[in-house]
Parts: sequence; structure tokens; C-alpha cells
Amino acid sequence: MSAHEDEAPPPGEEIHLPGPSLVPFLNAVGLTLAIVGITTFWIVSVAGILLFVFTLIRWIRDVRRDFDDLPLEHHH
Repeated sequence: MSAHEDEAPPPGEEIHLPGPSLVPFLNAVGLTLAIVGITTFWIVSVAGILLFVFTLIRWIRDVRRDFDDLPLEHHH
């Protein structure tokens, strides 16, 4: 191994991390309620399904917006 191989690549590329969000947590809660409602009360399933669908749509929209905000060289 030469000394050249040990060098780190030059800085310049930003690391993109999504901001904090409750949407994934609420999505999981909705799915959980939908499943629990099957064995308890149907209204719990309906509420869970509605929460799951709403948060899924929001999550997809947020990811698309974040993807569009990336520099062009990151789009594959």
C-alpha cells in the first residue's frame, strides 16, 4: 500500500440527511392500529388505515420533494 492510497478523498460532496419527522412513526402507528383493530373493534382498523394512508402519501411527497432538492449529479 502506498501513502497515496491512504489519503482521504477531497471534501466537496455534501451528505444529505432528511430532517426529523414524525411521519414514519405515525405511519407505523397507523399500521399497528389497523392490525390490532382486526382483533378488537373495526373502528380502530378504519382509523389505523386512514392514518396509514395519509402518512404514506405525506411521506412519499416529502421524499419526492427532498429528491428534487438534491443537486443534479445525485439524480440517477
